Amino acid sequence: MFHLILYQPEIPPNTGNVMRLCANVGATLHLIEPLGFSLDDRRLRRAGLDYREWADVRVHACLPDCLVGLPHARVFALSTHGRVRHDAPAYRAGDCFLLGPETRGLPRDLLEALPAERRLRLPMQPGNRSLNLSNAAAVVLFEAWRQHGFSGACEPET
Repeated sequence: MFHLILYQPEIPPNTGNVMRLCANVGATLHLIEPLGFSLDDRRLRRAGLDYREWADVRVHACLPDCLVGLPHARVFALSTHGRVRHDAPAYRAGDCFLLGPETRGLPRDLLEALPAERRLRLPMQPGNRSLNLSNAAAVVLFEAWRQHGFSGACEPET
């Protein structure tokens, strides 16, 4: 239903956690090269557990290559420089969420190429720099999924 794009991710356990997240919420995970690890990295496999086989993961040489396959998708970027709170937009099926590398975030030119209303921020306490990449991805994906009534989720057994 949604797409999560990790732009040049650096830390294997973060990507493994995001892989597991995407499998559980039904999102497609797009990884933009260069990656700071191999997809065979044991730390990635350990964090992703056996979810790699259930996750729809696609690797792209660059962001434009990724976006050409998503021609009608709206792209929302998460950044500490964003001005719109993550729960303000009305998300649509097929929307994409773009997150930058753990140590440096999204390049300014990439961020500024998006309309201001698609540059999102997550609320935090004053003086804090950022959330962990996989936590930020979970917050925004669950908000988008919540807006869609958790479509496709299994119901608890009674």
